[in-house]
Amino acid sequence: MSVTRRVAFEDNSVLVELYGVHDRNLARVEQLTSTKMRARANQLEIGGEEDDVAVAHKALTSLYERLKRGLSVDTADVDAAVRFARVDGAGSGEGIRTRKRTINARSPGQGDYLAALRERDMVFALGPAGSGKTYLAVAMGVSLLLAGKVERMVLSRPAGEAGERLGFLPGDLKEKIDPYLRPLYDALHDMVPAEQIAKRMEDGDIEIAPLAFMRGRTLSHCYVILDEAQNTTAMQMRMFLTRLGESSRMVVTGDPSQVDLPRGEKSGLADAVDTLSQVEGIHFVRLSSKDVVRHDLVTRIVEAYDARDRSKSKG
Repeated sequence: MSVTRRVAFEDNSVLVELYGVHDRNLARVEQLTSTKMRARANQLEIGGEEDDVAVAHKALTSLYERLKRGLSVDTADVDAAVRFARVDGAGSGEGIRTRKRTINARSPGQGDYLAALRERDMVFALGPAGSGKTYLAVAMGVSLLLAGKVERMVLSRPAGEAGERLGFLPGDLKEKIDPYLRPLYDALHDMVPAEQIAKRMEDGDIEIAPLAFMRGRTLSHCYVILDEAQNTTAMQMRMFLTRLGESSRMVVTGDPSQVDLPRGEKSGLADAVDTLSQVEGIHFVRLSSKDVVRHDLVTRIVEAYDARDRSKSKG
């Protein structure tokens, strides 16, 4: 049923940012909700199907409240507001504070992920590229490190092939593994000034630890991330998980659809899901294309590949 809803925003000082340059934010909400809007000063008219109008109204109201709290609004925030508005009672929750910015969940799935990162000592995050698995894990680690709740961050990732043939690459250890750890570095630089990252790495507060060199260690009083875990073997995964020491937290992230192991080799991530799904204290978060916060095309690409894979499995 088609309806029209009228809303008035009392604080005129935030309307320019709410509506966006040339009403760009309104146009984005229209696009995402299949509604039509007409703005006149602080009065806004929203027309369309009843459910769509309700979503648009809820999204714009949440953005308005965000601006009144002194926060900014960009296109990603608009998209996030619409995602949350589609889920009754959902909200982005408390953000993660880092040196450069406060990072908020931008989908209900990401909200569940952040809640798990706050509450659980071991979290597995499974999902497609762009769903925030690594970024949010690093954000939580940075926040805990800056607050003094952990003594250091340890970032790990399978380097190159599953066999970890680091010895064949030129340069010292750091130069060998840097290309593989670039996504972790990128996330860090988005949250902490470069000079502080360099100082903390020099002091050992932030450690880059290739998976191949983790055997025999006990990781205590730290926050540990294993990224790209789908490319670990079952033996490597078991070794890594048992490194968890006193007063530590561990996050394992991976995309089960992008396994680069030799044919016939079971992914350590898949093996861990099968083996540990009922173990108390371990939490599994499954993100989807609905949680992808990169370019719109990434969401559609993920959905297209998922549809093809489902079709193949049925065949």
